[in-house]
Amino acid sequence: MQGLGNDFVVIDAVRQAVALTPEQARFLADRHFGVGCDQVLVVEPARDPEADFRYRIFNADGGEVAQCGNGARCLARFVLEHGLCDKREIRVETRAGRLRLRLEADGSVTVEMGVPRHRPADIPLLATAEAPRYRVEIDGNGWEFGAVSLGNPHAVLPVADLDRAPVTELGARLARHPYFPEGTNVGFMQILDRHHIRLRVFERGVGETLACGSGACGAAVVGIDQGALESPVRVDLPGGTLIVGWEGRGRPAWLRGPAVTVFEGEIVL
Repeated sequence: MQGLGNDFVVIDAVRQAVALTPEQARFLADRHFGVGCDQVLVVEPARDPEADFRYRIFNADGGEVAQCGNGARCLARFVLEHGLCDKREIRVETRAGRLRLRLEADGSVTVEMGVPRHRPADIPLLATAEAPRYRVEIDGNGWEFGAVSLGNPHAVLPVADLDRAPVTELGARLARHPYFPEGTNVGFMQILDRHHIRLRVFERGVGETLACGSGACGAAVVGIDQGALESPVRVDLPGGTLIVGWEGRGRPAWLRGPAVTVFEGEIVL
């Protein structure tokens, strides 16, 4: 499946027993020897009595992560198309908490992404105090960024020209910088107006992707929190457009965009 070109192998672990190892996740994600994807998603029976399903996410490097907005939209369409659920609104449990997903009449999916967290310890980020902007030095150059967690960490750097931003080089350095104990996703954000941004995202364990749902939310939340943006925010990514809404501290962020099935098949692991 794919959401704006951010692509996934989605596995039904409700009607079959699946115990995925990091090695198997890496194999599935390999575009030359496996199936090929940015992330592997596993849909399991819920453990939480308030949820309909459990949702697990494995990056292309085999590491399990807590949040993926584009993947959540694909999951909502997957369970409907496969007859696992006939609800238009479902609740799924993740390592980041419970998400609410709604299939819209136009075929898009809206995801309630949870309440963004700004405290450095919650991101996590090795800063002594919370601030609207942080600074890190790499090879003698200083870079300012905003930071937030949506179940996974995001560093958001403002840039004047997104096409010239050093996404691959700087993104790779920041994603594994010691300032971020668990690594981070790095968003490069160009503000066009108060309701419109362009964004490129370097995902930890993946690299630059065509789209990143939680990254779109992270960028919009940082921009709104800094007073540079207002909700709702249109986020143009290389793979297409997402809409993000957030009404401020203590309120959940939401994300709306497409989810598309590309093909189905079977594989022996």
